[in-house]
Amino acid sequence: MNILFLTIGSMKNLDGNGLYIDLINELKDRGNNVYMVCPNERRNGQGTVQERKEKINVLRVHTGNITKTNLLEKGISTVLIEYQFIKAIKRYYGNIKFDIVLYTTPPVTFEKVISYIKNKDNCLSYLILKDIFPQNAVDLEIMSKNSLVFKYFRLKEKKLYAISDFIGCTSKGNIEYVVKKNHEIDYSKMELFPNSIRPRQLKDRRLERHVLRQKYDIPKDAIVFVYGGNIGKPQGIEFIKEVLKRTNEYRELFIMILGSGTHYLELLNFAIDLKSENVKVISSIPQEEYWEFLSCCDVGLIFLDRRFTVPNTPARLTYYMESALPILAATDKNTDIKEILSEAKCGHWIESGDIEGYLEHIELLLKDESRRKELGKNGRLYLERNYTLDKNYEKLIKHHKDWRKNNVQE
Repeated sequence: MNILFLTIGSMKNLDGNGLYIDLINELKDRGNNVYMVCPNERRNGQGTVQERKEKINVLRVHTGNITKTNLLEKGISTVLIEYQFIKAIKRYYGNIKFDIVLYTTPPVTFEKVISYIKNKDNCLSYLILKDIFPQNAVDLEIMSKNSLVFKYFRLKEKKLYAISDFIGCTSKGNIEYVVKKNHEIDYSKMELFPNSIRPRQLKDRRLERHVLRQKYDIPKDAIVFVYGGNIGKPQGIEFIKEVLKRTNEYRELFIMILGSGTHYLELLNFAIDLKSENVKVISSIPQEEYWEFLSCCDVGLIFLDRRFTVPNTPARLTYYMESALPILAATDKNTDIKEILSEAKCGHWIESGDIEGYLEHIELLLKDESRRKELGKNGRLYLERNYTLDKNYEKLIKHHKDWRKNNVQE
């Protein structure tokens, strides 16, 4: 099959790991021809370029800056991207007949792209719903629910849902939320499509543990709590600061925060001013080294702002499970991460803002090494049973077969 995949991810290293990279390689290894379209943001100083590796074709379309920029530029670039994608697809992929078009949120502004592809090729459309926008922006007070901006993006969101033959959600909570807020959606087109990967084999990391801890100046006997990912408003930066300040008293604890985002410098400067010997904030490290580093840590951290009303499911949940790390999550009460952790028996949940409850769980994990190992093992087993890409792939193929019977005349 010819499969078109649209994303605003950079998709730089096709030999690496990650949710979308793993998905693309799964599609390719199953014998499909994969055509990706992703942005080549203005900051890169390039135009539109094409790449090819085996059965993976990558079209990097020149766009404005969508990530790591101010809200005005991000908004304008998000609005323009569907027209830029359509123009590029017509020019570079115009003679390709696609069987499936896959696309993710963000953004919600792909509706016209999907409409063009479906009209041209009479193909199956599948939305991988990672981000429920614009409501999440309202939750964080980035925009008002009464604003024209919200109404514009809300209309685009509804159109995207309507044109999608199927909508895959990262959790059960996502499904229930979307249907509740969009009564016109046929429930039968909704399904669970969790953040899934190709789990790498667990190895004895004692040597890497020593080398990487030495490299990043981490005490060799410290119990390392790690956060890796976006550092921005969605994470609830003020609560993270409170955690860093209050955990300064635990000498056996070391908190490592790796990432980037709009609030990275703010958190970095806070950590510097704290003058703590058991906190380090650094920018993102090379991807492969990040995977190695995770497996040398002891606990994985998840932070989400307490104001969220949408049930987010951060990808780092999957990565911590892959590395057999117990998970300590501080989030809003609306996400179903707490139910996932409970079902998997792989970690603890606290509502973001409850610093005393958070410290209690830190103390529990610090004192009990056997519990840490048991929770980490449970998470890895849960991942292998529920979050592997072969299950998601089989869903796609079944949908395509059923769809062809009803929509394509042989």
